[in-house]
Amino acid sequence: MFGSLPVREERGNPSESSISEVRSPKPNLWSFLWQDFQIVFKRDPAARNWLEVVFCYPGLHALAIHRLSHYLWRGYVPFLPRLLSHIARFLTGIEIHPGATIGRGVFIDHGMGVVIGETAIIGDHCLIYQNVTLGGTGKESGKRHPTLGHSVIVGAGAKVLGNICIGSHVRIGAGSIVLGDVPHDCTVVGVPGRIISRSGPFCPLEHGKLPDVEGKTIRMLLDRIEKLEQKIQKLS
Repeated sequence: MFGSLPVREERGNPSESSISEVRSPKPNLWSFLWQDFQIVFKRDPAARNWLEVVFCYPGLHALAIHRLSHYLWRGYVPFLPRLLSHIARFLTGIEIHPGATIGRGVFIDHGMGVVIGETAIIGDHCLIYQNVTLGGTGKESGKRHPTLGHSVIVGAGAKVLGNICIGSHVRIGAGSIVLGDVPHDCTVVGVPGRIISRSGPFCPLEHGKLPDVEGKTIRMLLDRIEKLEQKIQKLS
């Protein structure tokens, strides 16, 4: 239930079979909760002491409730898992369906407006910022939400939609909309999301240092237009 995702060592397109399931025959709930707690200090420089983290971090609260609701969901307990997820949404502003599978050491920073769908799968040590959606694209049944590999960073306001696979060590820029598979070690920005870099892995706290692809293209076009205008003036 809470186990680790298998990792492919080579770069390339992640397959559904390579990172589609998180399994563990004997899940240790307390181990996962402890790792969720520890990762806060590694990922958030504003975390000063354990008291603040325990009482003032909604992402940690949402994950703790989800761990319990997911356990009940896997045990086919009726109604109660959905009720717990609804309570967590009310308390934290983070909506995680109890059917979603979340790996170890995941950190939801700030968290307000985060939505994680029923069949979403999130690998170990992922970093998710506020207003992120891991959702579906329609009314289809079965696997309809994204699969995230290990150490994926999803910037604020990003949307990852559909039954797609996001490889390990991928950075998704703030406000991006990702609708297709992304290979390992890539950086994705834009609407719709486009791969702008294929090198990595990256520092989790530098996801804002992304190249301005559109701005660079516009500057190149302006320079080209200026040169053409100068040539036209000389010819005339």
